[in-house]
Amino acid sequence: MQFDVVTLFPEMVISAASYGVTGRAIERKIVSLSTWNPRDYTADKHKTVDDRPYGGGPGMVMKHQPLHDAVMDAKQTATGSTKVVYLSPQGKPITQALLSEACGISQLILVAGRYEGVDERFVQLDCDDEWSIGDYVISGGELAALIVIDAITRLLPGVLGHEESAKQDSYMDGLLDYPHFTRPEQLEGYLVPDVLLSGNHADIACWRMKQALGRTWQRRPDLLKNKNLSAEQEQLLQQFKNEV
Repeated sequence: MQFDVVTLFPEMVISAASYGVTGRAIERKIVSLSTWNPRDYTADKHKTVDDRPYGGGPGMVMKHQPLHDAVMDAKQTATGSTKVVYLSPQGKPITQALLSEACGISQLILVAGRYEGVDERFVQLDCDDEWSIGDYVISGGELAALIVIDAITRLLPGVLGHEESAKQDSYMDGLLDYPHFTRPEQLEGYLVPDVLLSGNHADIACWRMKQALGRTWQRRPDLLKNKNLSAEQEQLLQQFKNEV
């Protein structure tokens, strides 16, 4: 998969993406990452990419032309389907389902805004979608782009050491993840649940499903409202409620 990031801080993106899962995927050529700096598409000596907002108000707004030209150059490198996404607080919330769907795209161009935002005509004319990482504001879209790249990369075949790792992550089945434990068996009076030491895989799977359902009910009940639970899951959730 090909990732392209339109950003005023290309070094920030390249450096951060060189670590961990994403870095290994780039080294193994499972994914590629390129950056496009809007300043390279300006004609004045100051490389101006922003201007004052019409109607007044604080801050500056990124201009259409440098962003448009950067996106057009990025598109020229595509070998398949392309999607241009502007990352902003006004976008649709990023979910695991949205990220899984994005895995089918050959080239994802992520536009990282700065200042007070970008000219709305760029969003309307050049972008296919607008995504948000949450109901809060950060200083620029670079961190959001890195989150998207990492989250999608780990879903691609051959990236993680164990193919089941991504499938069992939180949100993959619409639920939060179950609790995990490793050695030692006892830590400051807290014991590993007996079922995880039993070797009975069916019982372990049942316990994990019950914990995932219960944790979701406790921490993110909104997720359960949109999920159709099976009769077995309903029973496990009720057992969890009774236990607590």
